[in-house]
Amino acid sequence: MKTISAKHSDIDRKWYIVDAEGKTLGRIATEITHRLMGKHKPLFTPHIDLGDFIVVINAEKVVLTGSKEKAKTYFSYTGYPGGDKFTSVEKMREKHPDRIISNAVSGMLPKNKMRARRLTRLKVYAGPEHPHQAQQPEVLNV
Repeated sequence: MKTISAKHSDIDRKWYIVDAEGKTLGRIATEITHRLMGKHKPLFTPHIDLGDFIVVINAEKVVLTGSKEKAKTYFSYTGYPGGDKFTSVEKMREKHPDRIISNAVSGMLPKNKMRARRLTRLKVYAGPEHPHQAQQPEVLNV
């Protein structure tokens, strides 16, 4: 029995749409990560990027369990001394609700050269509308 290694000619990308309304952040992020990496495909090869496109709508209505809504913070550094910036989930939801999901997915992807390329195939929108109707995305139930 041979091990089949995927080639670049075997790449067949599909489009999926995920409605985040009322869904738990971690549950959605793991499934999105799984699809972005292409692990759901039988030809999965770690060094070939076989993942699909994911469109997430209603990102502002995603649910965080427990007290994470007030306790969880996002960290960024400006590069200057004393330039630590901490943003709570409440403020992130007001200003950039799409970044809640994209940060969660980014943290779950492997830290390698394919990470940025995979994240470009993730499209997150705060509301129910998106400009990707032409790609005819399939509904993905999480």
